[in-house]
Amino acid sequence: MRTNIKATVIELTPSLADYVNSKMGMLDKLLVHFDQVYADVEVGKRTKHHKTGDWFFAEANLHASGHIFRNVVEEADLYAAIDEMKDNMAEEIRTYEKRQNTLLRKGQRLIKGFLLRR
Repeated sequence: MRTNIKATVIELTPSLADYVNSKMGMLDKLLVHFDQVYADVEVGKRTKHHKTGDWFFAEANLHASGHIFRNVVEEADLYAAIDEMKDNMAEEIRTYEKRQNTLLRKGQRLIKGFLLRR
């Protein structure tokens, strides 16, 4: 999977880029059924100051064969935001695949019922 990383209000260090690439790479095993997969990931801070401390966000747009999976997470820790974003993205992909499988089975049942009536 190709990953484009953008940092907002913070510096994109090589260690942060490696961390994002490793977390997004974990999603590859869920995306084996899709042909073209790439992700646009943005990490950073929304504002330069906060009353209760820094709040970081991780946002990902995953494009997979014409389908777009999107997730935005805000946390007090940048790495925690990236982890939660990855977990939410994995759950969204699993839900999509489960829904597609359910629709396929429903269609198969309809066809079987139609053929048995004749």
